[in-house]
Amino acid sequence: MSVLLFVLLFVLFLINVPIAIALGMSASLIFIIQDSVPLVAIMQRMFNSVDSFPLLAIPFFILAGKLMETGGISKRLIHLANVIFSRVRGGLAIVSIVACAFFAAISGSAAATTAAVGSILIPAMVKKGYDKNFATAIQATGGTVGIMIPPSVPLVLFGVAAGVSISDLFIAGIIPGVFVVVSLIILVYVISLFKGYGGGEAYGFIDFLKALKDAFLALLMPVIILGGIYGGVFTPTEAALVAVVYGLIVGILIYREIKWKDLMEIFTSSIITTSVIMFIIAGASIFGYYLTRERIPAQITELMLGITDNWIIALLIINLILLIIGIFLETAAAIIILTPILAPVAQALGIDMVHFGIIMIVNLAVGFITPPVGINLFVASNIAGTRFESLLRAIIPFIIVMIINILIISFIPALSLFFVD
Repeated sequence: MSVLLFVLLFVLFLINVPIAIALGMSASLIFIIQDSVPLVAIMQRMFNSVDSFPLLAIPFFILAGKLMETGGISKRLIHLANVIFSRVRGGLAIVSIVACAFFAAISGSAAATTAAVGSILIPAMVKKGYDKNFATAIQATGGTVGIMIPPSVPLVLFGVAAGVSISDLFIAGIIPGVFVVVSLIILVYVISLFKGYGGGEAYGFIDFLKALKDAFLALLMPVIILGGIYGGVFTPTEAALVAVVYGLIVGILIYREIKWKDLMEIFTSSIITTSVIMFIIAGASIFGYYLTRERIPAQITELMLGITDNWIIALLIINLILLIIGIFLETAAAIIILTPILAPVAQALGIDMVHFGIIMIVNLAVGFITPPVGINLFVASNIAGTRFESLLRAIIPFIIVMIINILIISFIPALSLFFVD
Protein backbone atom coordinates (compact mmCIF):
# COMPACT_ATOMS: atom_id res chain seq x y z
CA MET A 1 0.00 0.00 0.00
CA SER A 2 2.88 2.36 0.70
CA VAL A 3 4.20 1.79 -2.82
CA LEU A 4 0.72 2.43 -4.23
CA LEU A 5 0.55 5.68 -2.24
CA PHE A 6 3.70 7.07 -3.85
CA VAL A 7 2.63 5.81 -7.31
CA LEU A 8 -0.71 7.63 -6.93
CA LEU A 9 1.06 10.79 -5.79
CA PHE A 10 3.47 10.65 -8.74
CA VAL A 11 0.63 10.12 -11.24
CA LEU A 12 -1.33 13.05 -9.79
CA PHE A 13 1.76 15.26 -10.08
CA LEU A 14 2.24 14.16 -13.70
CA ILE A 15 -1.28 15.23 -14.67
CA ASN A 16 -0.74 18.61 -12.98
CA VAL A 17 -3.10 18.15 -10.04
CA PRO A 18 -2.39 20.94 -7.50
CA ILE A 19 0.06 19.83 -4.81
CA ALA A 20 -2.37 20.17 -1.90
CA ILE A 21 -5.05 18.10 -3.63
CA ALA A 22 -2.54 15.49 -4.82
CA LEU A 23 -1.18 14.97 -1.30
CA GLY A 24 -4.58 14.74 0.37
CA MET A 25 -6.24 12.71 -2.40
CA SER A 26 -3.52 10.05 -2.67
CA ALA A 27 -3.52 9.34 1.08
CA SER A 28 -7.33 9.51 1.33
CA LEU A 29 -7.73 6.97 -1.49
CA ILE A 30 -5.44 4.54 0.33
CA PHE A 31 -7.45 4.97 3.54
CA ILE A 32 -10.66 4.33 1.58
CA ILE A 33 -9.20 1.20 -0.06
CA GLN A 34 -8.03 -0.10 3.31
CA ASP A 35 -11.30 1.00 4.92
CA SER A 36 -9.22 1.81 8.00
CA VAL A 37 -10.06 5.45 8.66
CA PRO A 38 -13.52 7.05 8.25
CA LEU A 39 -13.75 10.06 5.96
CA VAL A 40 -14.92 12.28 8.81
CA ALA A 41 -11.66 11.51 10.67
CA ILE A 42 -9.70 12.60 7.59
CA MET A 43 -11.58 15.90 7.51
CA GLN A 44 -11.01 16.40 11.23
CA ARG A 45 -7.28 15.78 10.86
CA MET A 46 -7.06 18.28 8.01
CA PHE A 47 -8.81 20.89 10.13
CA ASN A 48 -6.68 20.18 13.21
CA SER A 49 -3.47 20.52 11.18
CA VAL A 50 -4.19 24.19 10.48
CA ASP A 51 -5.90 24.91 13.81
CA SER A 52 -2.63 26.02 15.40
CA PHE A 53 -1.68 29.25 17.18
CA PRO A 54 1.92 29.29 15.83
CA LEU A 55 0.58 29.00 12.27
CA LEU A 56 -1.23 32.33 12.76
CA ALA A 57 2.18 33.91 12.19
CA ILE A 58 2.07 32.89 8.53
CA PRO A 59 -0.80 35.11 7.28
CA PHE A 60 0.45 38.08 9.29
CA PHE A 61 4.05 37.84 8.03
CA ILE A 62 2.74 37.50 4.48
CA LEU A 63 0.55 40.58 4.98
CA ALA A 64 3.48 42.47 6.52
CA GLY A 65 5.54 41.69 3.41
CA LYS A 66 2.77 42.98 1.14
CA LEU A 67 2.50 46.18 3.18
CA MET A 68 6.26 46.63 3.05
CA GLU A 69 6.28 46.20 -0.72
CA THR A 70 3.41 48.64 -1.31
CA GLY A 71 4.18 51.12 1.46
CA GLY A 72 7.56 52.29 0.17
CA ILE A 73 9.61 50.50 2.81
CA SER A 74 11.41 48.24 0.32
CA LYS A 75 12.12 51.20 -1.98
CA ARG A 76 13.86 53.13 0.80
CA LEU A 77 15.90 50.12 1.89
CA ILE A 78 17.05 49.60 -1.70
CA HIS A 79 18.05 53.27 -2.02
CA LEU A 80 20.08 53.12 1.20
CA ALA A 81 21.88 49.97 0.05
CA ASN A 82 22.56 51.61 -3.31
CA VAL A 83 24.14 54.66 -1.66
CA ILE A 84 26.40 52.41 0.43
CA PHE A 85 27.56 50.07 -2.34
CA SER A 86 27.36 52.28 -5.43
CA ARG A 87 31.14 52.70 -5.78
CA VAL A 88 31.86 48.96 -5.51
CA ARG A 89 32.32 46.90 -8.65
CA GLY A 90 28.99 45.15 -9.23
CA GLY A 91 27.36 47.61 -6.82
CA LEU A 92 23.77 47.13 -7.99
CA ALA A 93 24.16 43.35 -7.89
CA ILE A 94 25.38 43.61 -4.29
CA VAL A 95 22.52 46.00 -3.51
CA SER A 96 20.11 43.36 -4.79
CA ILE A 97 21.46 40.75 -2.35
CA VAL A 98 21.56 43.16 0.60
CA ALA A 99 18.06 44.49 -0.13
CA CYS A 100 16.77 40.91 -0.20
CA ALA A 101 18.30 40.35 3.25
CA PHE A 102 16.54 43.45 4.62
CA PHE A 103 13.22 42.48 3.04
CA ALA A 104 13.59 38.90 4.26
CA ALA A 105 13.88 40.18 7.83
CA ILE A 106 10.22 41.20 7.57
CA SER A 107 8.39 39.16 4.94
CA GLY A 108 9.77 35.63 5.52
CA SER A 109 8.85 34.67 1.96
CA ALA A 110 11.23 33.85 -0.90
CA ALA A 111 8.81 34.64 -3.71
CA ALA A 112 7.65 37.90 -2.09
CA THR A 113 11.27 38.97 -1.59
CA THR A 114 12.09 38.24 -5.23
CA ALA A 115 9.05 40.14 -6.49
CA ALA A 116 9.40 43.18 -4.24
CA VAL A 117 13.12 43.79 -4.78
CA GLY A 118 13.32 42.44 -8.32
CA SER A 119 10.64 44.74 -9.70
CA ILE A 120 12.92 47.67 -8.85
CA LEU A 121 16.44 46.30 -9.30
CA ILE A 122 16.25 43.99 -12.32
CA PRO A 123 15.29 46.88 -14.68
CA ALA A 124 17.87 49.09 -12.93
CA MET A 125 20.66 46.54 -13.44
CA VAL A 126 19.77 46.01 -17.10
CA LYS A 127 19.76 49.78 -17.62
CA LYS A 128 23.28 49.96 -16.13
CA GLY A 129 24.59 47.38 -18.60
CA TYR A 130 24.25 44.15 -16.63
CA ASP A 131 23.38 41.07 -18.68
CA LYS A 132 19.63 40.51 -18.26
CA ASN A 133 19.96 36.81 -17.46
CA PHE A 134 22.69 37.51 -14.91
CA ALA A 135 20.58 40.24 -13.26
CA THR A 136 17.56 37.92 -13.15
CA ALA A 137 19.60 35.05 -11.69
CA ILE A 138 20.96 37.35 -8.98
CA GLN A 139 17.48 38.38 -7.95
CA ALA A 140 16.07 34.86 -8.00
CA THR A 141 18.93 33.64 -5.78
CA GLY A 142 18.78 36.67 -3.49
CA GLY A 143 15.12 35.90 -2.89
CA THR A 144 15.99 32.52 -1.37
CA VAL A 145 17.39 34.40 1.63
CA GLY A 146 13.74 35.17 2.42
CA ILE A 147 13.24 31.72 3.99
CA MET A 148 16.55 31.66 5.88
CA ILE A 149 16.75 35.00 7.66
CA PRO A 150 14.11 35.24 10.41
CA PRO A 151 11.23 35.66 10.52
CA SER A 152 10.68 32.83 8.05
CA VAL A 153 7.41 31.14 7.12
CA PRO A 154 9.12 27.77 6.42
CA LEU A 155 10.88 27.93 9.80
CA VAL A 156 7.45 28.38 11.41
CA LEU A 157 6.20 25.32 9.52
CA PHE A 158 9.20 23.23 10.59
CA GLY A 159 8.80 24.35 14.21
CA VAL A 160 5.16 23.24 14.21
CA ALA A 161 5.88 19.95 12.40
CA ALA A 162 8.88 19.01 14.57
CA GLY A 163 7.65 20.47 17.87
CA VAL A 164 10.71 22.75 18.05
CA SER A 165 10.76 26.27 19.51
CA ILE A 166 10.11 28.75 16.70
CA SER A 167 12.02 31.44 18.60
CA ASP A 168 15.07 29.16 18.77
CA LEU A 169 14.78 28.47 15.04
CA PHE A 170 14.61 32.20 14.32
CA ILE A 171 17.71 32.83 16.42
CA ALA A 172 19.51 29.90 14.75
CA GLY A 173 18.75 31.29 11.29
CA ILE A 174 20.62 34.57 11.79
CA ILE A 175 24.26 33.49 11.28
CA PRO A 176 23.55 30.99 8.44
CA GLY A 177 21.41 33.62 6.70
CA VAL A 178 24.14 36.25 6.96
CA PHE A 179 26.72 33.67 5.89
CA VAL A 180 24.72 32.91 2.72
CA VAL A 181 24.30 36.64 2.00
CA VAL A 182 28.06 37.24 2.31
CA SER A 183 28.88 34.27 0.04
CA LEU A 184 26.47 35.56 -2.62
CA ILE A 185 27.96 39.06 -2.39
CA ILE A 186 31.45 37.61 -2.95
CA LEU A 187 30.18 35.63 -5.95
CA VAL A 188 28.48 38.58 -7.68
CA TYR A 189 31.50 40.80 -6.94
CA VAL A 190 33.89 38.31 -8.57
CA ILE A 191 31.64 37.84 -11.62
CA SER A 192 31.14 41.61 -11.92
CA LEU A 193 34.89 42.12 -11.69
CA PHE A 194 35.47 39.82 -14.68
CA LYS A 195 32.50 41.18 -16.63
CA GLY A 196 33.18 44.83 -15.80
CA TYR A 197 29.73 45.49 -14.33
CA GLY A 198 28.98 48.59 -12.25
CA GLY A 199 31.15 50.69 -9.99
CA GLY A 200 32.17 54.33 -10.02
CA GLU A 201 28.89 56.02 -9.11
CA ALA A 202 29.52 58.77 -6.57
CA TYR A 203 27.43 59.30 -3.43
CA GLY A 204 28.77 61.50 -0.68
CA PHE A 205 28.43 61.25 3.08
CA ILE A 206 25.54 63.73 3.01
CA ASP A 207 23.72 61.46 0.55
CA PHE A 208 24.27 58.58 2.94
CA LEU A 209 22.84 60.51 5.88
CA LYS A 210 19.79 61.52 3.85
CA ALA A 211 19.19 57.94 2.70
CA LEU A 212 19.68 56.66 6.27
CA LYS A 213 17.19 59.18 7.61
CA ASP A 214 14.67 58.30 4.91
CA ALA A 215 15.05 54.56 5.57
CA PHE A 216 15.25 54.78 9.37
CA LEU A 217 11.66 53.66 9.99
CA ALA A 218 12.11 50.86 7.46
CA LEU A 219 15.26 49.67 9.26
CA LEU A 220 13.47 49.90 12.59
CA MET A 221 10.85 47.37 11.50
CA PRO A 222 13.03 44.21 11.66
CA VAL A 223 14.67 45.55 14.82
CA ILE A 224 11.27 45.76 16.54
CA ILE A 225 10.16 42.35 15.26
CA LEU A 226 13.31 40.36 16.00
CA GLY A 227 14.25 42.34 19.10
CA GLY A 228 10.78 41.76 20.53
CA ILE A 229 10.99 38.02 19.90
CA TYR A 230 14.50 37.53 21.25
CA GLY A 231 13.87 39.88 24.15
CA GLY A 232 10.87 37.84 25.22
CA VAL A 233 8.46 40.76 24.76
CA PHE A 234 6.21 38.79 22.42
CA THR A 235 5.96 35.44 20.65
CA PRO A 236 6.69 35.01 16.92
CA THR A 237 2.94 34.98 16.25
CA GLU A 238 2.44 38.21 18.18
CA ALA A 239 5.49 39.67 16.42
CA ALA A 240 3.81 39.01 13.06
CA LEU A 241 0.80 41.05 14.15
CA VAL A 242 3.08 43.84 15.40
CA ALA A 243 4.75 43.86 11.97
CA VAL A 244 1.37 44.32 10.28
CA VAL A 245 0.35 47.19 12.55
CA TYR A 246 3.75 48.85 12.11
CA GLY A 247 3.58 48.41 8.33
CA LEU A 248 0.10 49.96 8.23
CA ILE A 249 1.10 52.96 10.33
CA VAL A 250 4.30 53.64 8.38
CA GLY A 251 2.79 52.98 4.96
CA ILE A 252 -0.45 54.94 5.45
CA LEU A 253 0.30 57.69 7.97
CA ILE A 254 4.04 58.39 7.65
CA TYR A 255 5.24 57.49 4.15
CA ARG A 256 1.68 57.90 2.82
CA GLU A 257 2.31 55.55 -0.10
CA ILE A 258 -0.53 53.18 0.79
CA LYS A 259 -3.95 54.58 -0.03
CA TRP A 260 -7.08 53.30 1.61
CA LYS A 261 -8.24 51.97 -1.76
CA ASP A 262 -5.05 49.85 -1.96
CA LEU A 263 -5.87 47.91 1.20
CA MET A 264 -8.46 45.66 -0.41
CA GLU A 265 -5.97 44.49 -3.05
CA ILE A 266 -3.26 43.99 -0.40
CA PHE A 267 -5.57 41.98 1.86
CA THR A 268 -6.94 39.92 -1.03
CA SER A 269 -3.46 39.02 -2.29
CA SER A 270 -2.37 38.05 1.24
CA ILE A 271 -5.47 35.91 1.75
CA ILE A 272 -4.89 34.03 -1.51
CA THR A 273 -1.24 33.33 -0.67
CA THR A 274 -2.14 32.23 2.87
CA SER A 275 -4.96 29.98 1.62
CA VAL A 276 -2.61 28.16 -0.74
CA ILE A 277 -0.10 27.49 2.05
CA MET A 278 -2.78 26.37 4.52
CA PHE A 279 -4.37 24.09 1.93
CA ILE A 280 -0.99 22.47 1.33
CA ILE A 281 -0.50 21.98 5.08
CA ALA A 282 -3.96 20.37 5.37
CA GLY A 283 -3.36 18.03 2.42
CA ALA A 284 0.15 17.15 3.56
CA SER A 285 -1.14 16.33 7.05
CA ILE A 286 -3.19 13.43 5.64
CA PHE A 287 -0.19 12.17 3.71
CA GLY A 288 1.98 12.44 6.81
CA TYR A 289 -0.69 10.73 8.92
CA TYR A 290 -0.57 7.67 6.67
CA LEU A 291 3.24 7.56 6.76
CA THR A 292 3.18 7.68 10.55
CA ARG A 293 0.49 4.96 10.84
CA GLU A 294 2.54 2.65 8.64
CA ARG A 295 5.74 3.39 10.62
CA ILE A 296 7.50 4.49 7.45
CA PRO A 297 9.66 7.08 9.29
CA ALA A 298 10.85 4.38 11.70
CA GLN A 299 11.57 2.00 8.82
CA ILE A 300 13.55 4.67 6.97
CA THR A 301 15.53 5.40 10.14
CA GLU A 302 16.37 1.71 10.54
CA LEU A 303 17.27 1.47 6.84
CA MET A 304 19.62 4.46 6.90
CA LEU A 305 21.30 3.39 10.12
CA GLY A 306 21.66 -0.08 8.57
CA ILE A 307 23.47 1.43 5.58
CA THR A 308 25.88 3.45 7.70
CA ASP A 309 26.40 4.49 11.29
CA ASN A 310 28.78 7.25 10.19
CA TRP A 311 26.95 10.51 10.85
CA ILE A 312 28.92 12.34 8.16
CA ILE A 313 27.82 9.95 5.40
CA ALA A 314 24.28 9.83 6.78
CA LEU A 315 24.08 13.63 6.83
CA LEU A 316 25.33 13.75 3.23
CA ILE A 317 22.54 11.33 2.27
CA ILE A 318 19.96 13.45 4.09
CA ASN A 319 21.20 16.58 2.30
CA LEU A 320 20.97 14.79 -1.05
CA ILE A 321 17.40 13.69 -0.31
CA LEU A 322 16.39 17.22 0.69
CA LEU A 323 18.01 18.72 -2.41
CA ILE A 324 16.26 16.28 -4.75
CA ILE A 325 12.87 16.64 -3.06
CA GLY A 326 13.23 20.44 -3.00
CA ILE A 327 13.68 20.46 -6.77
CA PHE A 328 10.32 18.77 -7.38
CA LEU A 329 8.13 19.64 -4.39
CA GLU A 330 6.83 22.95 -3.05
CA THR A 331 8.61 24.00 0.18
CA ALA A 332 5.61 23.90 2.54
CA ALA A 333 4.61 20.43 1.37
CA ALA A 334 8.21 19.19 1.56
CA ILE A 335 8.55 20.37 5.17
CA ILE A 336 5.27 18.82 6.33
CA ILE A 337 6.02 15.50 4.60
CA LEU A 338 9.76 15.14 5.21
CA THR A 339 10.00 16.38 8.80
CA PRO A 340 8.27 13.30 10.35
CA ILE A 341 10.40 11.05 8.11
CA LEU A 342 13.86 12.60 8.48
CA ALA A 343 13.65 14.10 11.98
CA PRO A 344 13.86 10.66 13.69
CA VAL A 345 16.93 9.86 11.56
CA ALA A 346 18.57 13.13 12.56
CA GLN A 347 17.78 12.50 16.24
CA ALA A 348 19.22 8.99 16.02
CA LEU A 349 22.41 10.52 14.62
CA GLY A 350 22.56 12.98 17.51
CA ILE A 351 21.85 16.05 15.38
CA ASP A 352 20.25 18.92 17.27
CA MET A 353 16.69 19.50 15.99
CA VAL A 354 17.17 23.26 15.74
CA HIS A 355 20.31 22.72 13.64
CA PHE A 356 18.46 20.15 11.54
CA GLY A 357 15.70 22.68 10.89
CA ILE A 358 18.22 25.14 9.46
CA ILE A 359 19.80 22.37 7.34
CA MET A 360 16.39 21.48 5.92
CA ILE A 361 15.44 25.10 5.13
CA VAL A 362 18.76 25.92 3.41
CA ASN A 363 18.49 22.76 1.31
CA LEU A 364 14.91 23.49 0.27
CA ALA A 365 15.90 27.07 -0.55
CA VAL A 366 17.89 25.71 -3.50
CA GLY A 367 14.62 24.36 -4.90
CA PHE A 368 13.49 27.95 -5.46
CA ILE A 369 16.16 28.40 -8.14
CA THR A 370 16.18 24.95 -9.78
CA PRO A 371 13.79 23.72 -12.47
CA PRO A 372 11.18 22.34 -12.84
CA VAL A 373 9.49 24.05 -9.85
CA GLY A 374 11.93 26.96 -9.30
CA ILE A 375 9.35 29.49 -8.12
CA ASN A 376 11.89 32.32 -7.80
CA LEU A 377 13.10 31.70 -11.35
CA PHE A 378 9.54 32.01 -12.65
CA VAL A 379 8.90 35.19 -10.64
CA ALA A 380 12.19 36.83 -11.64
CA SER A 381 11.92 35.83 -15.33
CA ASN A 382 8.39 37.24 -15.44
CA ILE A 383 9.64 40.57 -14.04
CA ALA A 384 12.60 40.65 -16.46
CA GLY A 385 10.53 39.59 -19.44
CA THR A 386 12.96 36.80 -20.28
CA ARG A 387 12.45 33.10 -20.95
CA PHE A 388 12.74 30.67 -18.04
CA GLU A 389 15.01 28.40 -20.08
CA SER A 390 17.49 31.20 -20.82
CA LEU A 391 18.26 31.54 -17.09
CA LEU A 392 19.55 28.01 -16.62
CA ARG A 393 23.16 28.77 -17.58
CA ALA A 394 23.27 32.00 -15.55
CA ILE A 395 21.92 30.32 -12.41
CA ILE A 396 24.52 27.49 -12.28
CA PRO A 397 27.24 29.43 -10.34
CA PHE A 398 24.65 30.46 -7.75
CA ILE A 399 23.44 26.88 -7.29
CA ILE A 400 27.05 25.72 -6.79
CA VAL A 401 27.67 28.38 -4.13
CA MET A 402 24.39 27.47 -2.38
CA ILE A 403 25.38 23.79 -2.26
CA ILE A 404 28.76 24.75 -0.75
CA ASN A 405 26.86 26.80 1.85
CA ILE A 406 24.69 23.77 2.64
CA LEU A 407 27.73 21.61 3.35
CA ILE A 408 29.38 24.25 5.54
CA ILE A 409 26.19 24.91 7.53
CA SER A 410 25.53 21.16 7.88
CA PHE A 411 28.96 20.23 9.23
CA ILE A 412 29.59 23.30 11.37
CA PRO A 413 26.65 23.25 13.85
CA ALA A 414 28.05 26.28 15.70
CA LEU A 415 26.93 28.50 12.83
CA SER A 416 23.33 27.65 13.68
CA LEU A 417 23.55 27.10 17.43
CA PHE A 418 25.90 29.92 18.48
CA PHE A 419 23.09 32.16 19.83
CA VAL A 420 20.76 29.32 20.90
CA ASP A 421 20.66 28.49 24.62
